[in-house]
Amino acid sequence: MTNPFEDPDARYHVLVNDQGQYSLWPVFVDVPEGWHAALEDATRADAVTWIEDNWDDPTTLGVAVGG
Repeated sequence: MTNPFEDPDARYHVLVNDQGQYSLWPVFVDVPEGWHAALEDATRADAVTWIEDNWDDPTTLGVAVGG
């Protein structure tokens, strides 16, 4: 069974929290409290590209991938 947080064929949201952390989140899993979707229903590759293009300073904040 493939990890749904790492499945290259799945659809993802890009979530952001109050601390500016980003997370790839499978569309079928409820968005956790404290996070909001900055990008909805994208391929994993497009979601990763969106993060790379929009995350201003990845050296100061963390990224969460998975639950």
